Amino acid sequence: MADRITAFLWTNRPATPPERSVAFTIAVIALGAKLAKVDGTVERSEVAAFRRVFIIPRSEEKNAARVFDLARQDVAGFDAWARKMASMFQPGDPVLLDVMEGLFVIAVADGALHEAEIQFLDEVGRIFGLAPEQIAAIRRRHDSGAGCPPCEVLGVAPDTPLPEVKRRWRQLVRENHPDQAIGRGLPPEAIRLAEARTRRLNEAWESYRDLYRRNLHLGAA
Repeated sequence: MADRITAFLWTNRPATPPERSVAFTIAVIALGAKLAKVDGTVERSEVAAFRRVFIIPRSEEKNAARVFDLARQDVAGFDAWARKMASMFQPGDPVLLDVMEGLFVIAVADGALHEAEIQFLDEVGRIFGLAPEQIAAIRRRHDSGAGCPPCEVLGVAPDTPLPEVKRRWRQLVRENHPDQAIGRGLPPEAIRLAEARTRRLNEAWESYRDLYRRNLHLGAA
């Protein structure tokens, strides 16, 4: 199947310099498609989430769609694609964390995180060389039914004073600017990961702020 996918994409492009970028994009498409399939059906919301998170050049959108359709036929082989992507970076590289964030966005796009999706993501994380607590932290950031999601996103305790959380939020927004992501090696096709993370940081700050003010109001009452 890898040969068929490669044949679909970029066959008329020069072999250099974007070999790594092309391989990365193909692996992302395959992983995203197989993740969408793992709970039995591929929902439109999951496809839309993939398109929000990962950039596909407009000239390649039709080919990318064919690759996605081919990869989503079954889940088999997802681990091989994960190993392919992992081989491009050092274990636990921040880029692999970015990819895991993107995969979780896809997983929760249909409104629920299924057990099969959790197992899939746990295995991909293991192949990426991520620690279980790193994977668990990413999950809590996206699973609205677990813990305090805005706290997980911002990396603060639930009882942190609002001014301190605000300083933390501003620091994280600066650190996760897309220019910073490019600087640490995130391929151009995945820059939307950084943009999506910034949106999540902003949403988490607003959520924490509203929750803090609501609790303050209830305490005063």
